[in-house]
Amino acid sequence: MDAVYRFAAPADAAALLRVYAPYIETGVTFETEAPSLEEFTRRVEAISRDYPYIVCERGGEILGYAYAHPAFERAAYRWDAELTVYLAQAACGERLGEALYRRVLALLRPMNVQTAYALVTSPNPRSERLHERMGFSRAAYFPDTGYKCNRWWGVTWYEMRLGRRENPPAEVRSLRDIPAEERERLLREGE
Repeated sequence: MDAVYRFAAPADAAALLRVYAPYIETGVTFETEAPSLEEFTRRVEAISRDYPYIVCERGGEILGYAYAHPAFERAAYRWDAELTVYLAQAACGERLGEALYRRVLALLRPMNVQTAYALVTSPNPRSERLHERMGFSRAAYFPDTGYKCNRWWGVTWYEMRLGRRENPPAEVRSLRDIPAEERERLLREGE
Protein backbone atom coordinates (compact mmCIF):
# COMPACT_ATOMS: atom_id res chain seq x y z
CA MET A 1 0.00 0.00 0.00
CA ASP A 2 1.35 3.40 -1.00
CA ALA A 3 1.97 6.19 1.45
CA VAL A 4 -0.40 9.15 1.36
CA TYR A 5 0.79 12.68 2.10
CA ARG A 6 -1.56 15.37 3.34
CA PHE A 7 -1.70 18.49 5.46
CA ALA A 8 -1.83 17.90 9.20
CA ALA A 9 -4.90 18.83 11.19
CA PRO A 10 -5.21 19.45 14.94
CA ALA A 11 -7.13 16.16 15.16
CA ASP A 12 -3.88 14.39 14.17
CA ALA A 13 -2.07 15.59 17.28
CA ALA A 14 -2.47 12.36 19.28
CA ALA A 15 -1.05 10.25 16.43
CA LEU A 16 1.75 12.75 15.81
CA LEU A 17 2.62 12.73 19.50
CA ARG A 18 2.83 8.90 19.38
CA VAL A 19 5.43 9.25 16.61
CA TYR A 20 7.36 11.91 18.53
CA ALA A 21 7.23 10.58 22.10
CA PRO A 22 9.81 7.75 21.69
CA TYR A 23 12.42 10.33 20.68
CA ILE A 24 12.15 11.93 24.14
CA GLU A 25 14.24 9.02 25.46
CA THR A 26 17.02 9.77 22.92
CA GLY A 27 19.30 12.64 22.05
CA VAL A 28 17.39 13.33 18.83
CA THR A 29 15.26 15.98 20.53
CA PHE A 30 16.45 18.19 23.34
CA GLU A 31 13.03 18.11 24.99
CA THR A 32 13.30 16.01 28.14
CA GLU A 33 9.59 15.40 28.73
CA ALA A 34 6.89 14.60 26.20
CA PRO A 35 4.50 17.51 25.75
CA SER A 36 0.89 17.04 26.76
CA LEU A 37 -1.67 16.31 24.08
CA GLU A 38 -3.07 19.80 24.66
CA GLU A 39 0.36 21.39 24.13
CA PHE A 40 1.08 19.28 21.06
CA THR A 41 -2.31 20.18 19.57
CA ARG A 42 -1.52 23.85 20.18
CA ARG A 43 1.81 23.43 18.35
CA VAL A 44 0.15 21.80 15.33
CA GLU A 45 -2.45 24.59 15.18
CA ALA A 46 0.11 27.38 15.55
CA ILE A 47 2.57 26.03 13.00
CA SER A 48 0.02 25.01 10.37
CA ARG A 49 -1.62 28.43 10.51
CA ASP A 50 1.11 29.91 8.27
CA TYR A 51 3.58 27.12 7.43
CA PRO A 52 3.40 23.64 5.90
CA TYR A 53 2.85 20.76 8.31
CA ILE A 54 2.67 17.49 6.37
CA VAL A 55 1.84 13.97 7.54
CA CYS A 56 2.59 10.68 5.86
CA GLU A 57 0.15 7.85 6.43
CA ARG A 58 -0.44 4.34 5.18
CA GLY A 59 -3.65 2.45 5.81
CA GLY A 60 -4.86 5.31 7.99
CA GLU A 61 -1.80 5.09 10.29
CA ILE A 62 0.47 8.13 10.55
CA LEU A 63 4.06 7.05 9.86
CA GLY A 64 5.73 10.43 10.15
CA TYR A 65 5.48 14.16 9.76
CA ALA A 66 7.49 17.19 8.73
CA TYR A 67 6.91 20.89 9.12
CA ALA A 68 8.52 24.28 8.77
CA HIS A 69 8.33 27.27 11.07
CA PRO A 70 10.15 30.59 11.46
CA ALA A 71 13.82 29.90 12.07
CA PHE A 72 14.47 33.01 14.12
CA GLU A 73 12.51 35.64 15.98
CA ARG A 74 13.67 38.97 14.53
CA ALA A 75 11.90 40.51 11.51
CA ALA A 76 14.95 40.56 9.23
CA TYR A 77 15.06 36.74 9.46
CA ARG A 78 11.52 36.27 8.13
CA TRP A 79 12.84 34.75 4.87
CA ASP A 80 14.31 31.82 6.84
CA ALA A 81 12.48 28.69 7.96
CA GLU A 82 13.54 25.78 10.13
CA LEU A 83 12.46 22.28 9.11
CA THR A 84 11.69 19.32 11.33
CA VAL A 85 10.94 15.70 10.46
CA TYR A 86 10.06 12.70 12.64
CA LEU A 87 9.24 9.14 11.61
CA ALA A 88 7.71 6.26 13.51
CA GLN A 89 10.48 3.81 14.38
CA ALA A 90 8.95 1.12 12.15
CA ALA A 91 8.97 3.51 9.17
CA CYS A 92 12.65 4.47 9.36
CA GLY A 93 14.70 3.44 6.34
CA GLU A 94 11.85 3.81 3.81
CA ARG A 95 12.95 7.30 2.70
CA LEU A 96 9.68 8.77 3.91
CA GLY A 97 11.61 11.60 5.54
CA GLU A 98 12.89 12.65 2.11
CA ALA A 99 9.38 12.51 0.65
CA LEU A 100 8.04 14.63 3.50
CA TYR A 101 10.87 17.16 3.18
CA ARG A 102 10.41 17.46 -0.61
CA ARG A 103 6.81 18.46 -0.04
CA VAL A 104 7.61 20.99 2.67
CA LEU A 105 10.37 22.53 0.53
CA ALA A 106 8.06 22.69 -2.51
CA LEU A 107 5.54 24.64 -0.42
CA LEU A 108 8.13 27.02 1.05
CA ARG A 109 9.30 28.27 -2.35
CA PRO A 110 6.06 30.07 -3.37
CA MET A 111 5.93 31.45 0.17
CA ASN A 112 9.15 33.29 -0.78
CA VAL A 113 11.19 31.58 1.94
CA GLN A 114 14.82 31.97 0.88
CA THR A 115 16.70 29.64 3.21
CA ALA A 116 15.71 26.42 4.94
CA TYR A 117 17.59 25.34 8.05
CA ALA A 118 17.64 22.11 9.99
CA LEU A 119 19.24 21.50 13.37
CA VAL A 120 20.43 17.92 13.80
CA THR A 121 21.65 16.44 17.04
CA SER A 122 25.08 14.94 16.42
CA PRO A 123 25.87 12.19 16.16
CA ASN A 124 22.72 11.17 14.30
CA PRO A 125 23.91 9.39 11.14
CA ARG A 126 20.41 8.78 9.71
CA SER A 127 19.40 12.42 9.91
CA GLU A 128 22.81 13.63 8.75
CA ARG A 129 22.56 11.38 5.64
CA LEU A 130 18.99 12.56 4.99
CA HIS A 131 19.99 16.22 4.96
CA GLU A 132 23.05 15.64 2.82
CA ARG A 133 21.05 13.56 0.29
CA MET A 134 18.46 16.34 0.14
CA GLY A 135 21.12 18.89 -0.82
CA PHE A 136 21.52 20.66 2.51
CA SER A 137 25.04 21.80 3.36
CA ARG A 138 26.62 21.96 6.78
CA ALA A 139 26.58 25.54 7.97
CA ALA A 140 27.88 25.14 11.52
CA TYR A 141 28.66 22.61 14.21
CA PHE A 142 28.28 23.22 17.93
CA PRO A 143 30.02 20.49 19.95
CA ASP A 144 28.75 19.40 23.35
CA THR A 145 25.92 21.92 23.41
CA GLY A 146 23.15 19.84 25.00
CA TYR A 147 23.25 17.39 27.90
CA LYS A 148 20.74 14.55 27.84
CA CYS A 149 20.70 10.78 28.39
CA ASN A 150 23.82 11.03 30.55
CA ARG A 151 25.99 12.51 27.81
CA TRP A 152 26.80 15.66 25.86
CA TRP A 153 25.44 16.08 22.33
CA GLY A 154 26.51 18.36 19.54
CA VAL A 155 24.25 20.11 17.05
CA THR A 156 24.92 20.45 13.34
CA TRP A 157 23.16 23.28 11.50
CA TYR A 158 22.28 22.46 7.92
CA GLU A 159 21.10 24.99 5.36
CA MET A 160 19.59 24.98 1.90
CA ARG A 161 19.16 28.06 -0.28
CA LEU A 162 15.70 28.03 -1.87
CA GLY A 163 15.66 31.23 -3.87
CA ARG A 164 17.76 33.85 -5.56
CA ARG A 165 18.83 36.73 -3.38
CA GLU A 166 16.86 39.60 -4.86
CA ASN A 167 17.20 43.11 -3.54
CA PRO A 168 14.68 43.77 -2.11
CA PRO A 169 13.27 40.26 -1.70
CA ALA A 170 9.60 39.52 -2.29
CA GLU A 171 7.73 39.56 1.01
CA VAL A 172 7.19 36.22 2.70
CA ARG A 173 3.68 34.87 2.28
CA SER A 174 1.63 32.71 4.60
CA LEU A 175 0.80 29.26 3.31
CA ARG A 176 -2.84 30.42 3.54
CA ASP A 177 -2.09 33.06 0.86
CA ILE A 178 -1.28 30.36 -1.68
CA PRO A 179 -4.47 29.19 -3.42
CA ALA A 180 -5.74 25.82 -2.19
CA GLU A 181 -5.41 24.24 -5.65
CA GLU A 182 -1.75 25.26 -5.83
CA ARG A 183 -1.07 23.96 -2.31
CA GLU A 184 -2.59 20.60 -3.22
CA ARG A 185 -0.67 20.48 -6.51
CA LEU A 186 2.62 21.20 -4.72
CA LEU A 187 1.81 18.54 -2.15
CA ARG A 188 1.30 15.99 -4.97
CA GLU A 189 4.28 17.17 -7.01
CA GLY A 190 6.70 16.76 -4.12
CA GLU A 191 7.07 13.16 -5.25
